[in-house]
Amino acid sequence: MIGYVTLGANDLARAAKFYDELLGAIGAKRFMESDRFIAWSVNPTSPGIGLTKPFDGKPATVGNGVMVALVVDSKEKVDTLYNKAMSLGATDEGPAGPRGEGFYAGYFRDHDVNKHKLFCLGCDGGFAAHAPRLANRQDAGLPCESGLRQIYPFALS
Repeated sequence: MIGYVTLGANDLARAAKFYDELLGAIGAKRFMESDRFIAWSVNPTSPGIGLTKPFDGKPATVGNGVMVALVVDSKEKVDTLYNKAMSLGATDEGPAGPRGEGFYAGYFRDHDVNKHKLFCLGCDGGFAAHAPRLANRQDAGLPCESGLRQIYPFALS
């Protein structure tokens, strides 16, 4: 459904260095690039993150309530990436930790004040335990096990 999310950057070179290091830790690489735009992804058919200098020539600003959530498959990866972001000069918006049954996340803002969440589902088996109940909600238009398995294959076993 989502191809990529684009964030504004006032200093594209500085932002690119931040994201090269941060996203490189989960195997993401640049897959699109120009003098005004760079995008990263784990592979070209997976969702990615892009940075751009605003095309209207005005400074990049942050949308209130906008957040990019990056999914990983373990608490350790959430911790590692959160700590990596902090070491790269990110601002803490909520340290990595449990955020409910089977959900583990950490929040930060990059140099351009864009908010990010690093998270994993089913890190403690809690999310997978709810799969049968979620599958029964398909008729209500809510996530079902097969849909969740496609989006988060590691979360349901």
